[in-house]
Amino acid sequence: MIQLLDFQWHDLINPQFYIELGGLWLLVFIIFAETGLFAGFFLPGDSLLFVAGIYSRDLAAQLIPTSNEFIDLILLWILITAAGVLGNLAGYWFGKKSGPFLYERKDTLLFKKKYLIRATDFYNQYGGWAIVAARFVPIIRTFAPIVAGIVKMDKKKFIYFNLIGCAAWVAAMLFAGHFLYKWVLNNFNVDLKDHLEMIVILIVAVSTIPIIYKFFFAKDKPNSENTI
Repeated sequence: MIQLLDFQWHDLINPQFYIELGGLWLLVFIIFAETGLFAGFFLPGDSLLFVAGIYSRDLAAQLIPTSNEFIDLILLWILITAAGVLGNLAGYWFGKKSGPFLYERKDTLLFKKKYLIRATDFYNQYGGWAIVAARFVPIIRTFAPIVAGIVKMDKKKFIYFNLIGCAAWVAAMLFAGHFLYKWVLNNFNVDLKDHLEMIVILIVAVSTIPIIYKFFFAKDKPNSENTI
């Protein structure tokens, strides 16, 4: 077990640190905080769920001890999905309450109104599926529900796609971690726990760099600053 006296700052991006330190309930809180709290963008959601799949039996035993690995995964999937859904709802509420203020706010070094304009165009173009896709993109998934609230996406529509996105994301990461770990260990005698950070960094880089570049650095559309 990890002791707090042994804590180092780089542990904050180490998913195994959270699993060993706080177990299931810390994991649930982190999944909520990653989208429910504005400052949760740095938390390792993808890799945390992947590692949770590896330790699914130990984590599920903290809720309801079973002798079936599939039931363990289903229990974790339901609980963690609920945390993600509630986190997104908290982010949506914050965005809806702060939206008018942000639209009237002057540009600063860290805030540009054009990002809100792009967000409006993004949701108008992709609708609710933007919420689903954002769940699979680190950092973006933290701000997506906030922006959805800012642009006043219909609440029922948001809840519907929020459920789909959270359920799909948690299932993909949790089941992938569990079954990929077993398959690699049984067939190649390789313990993925020894290479997890490298795998996660590679996946995150490949999946997010193009999206982040397009979202933040794409050229403005003509007259886009004058329409919301």
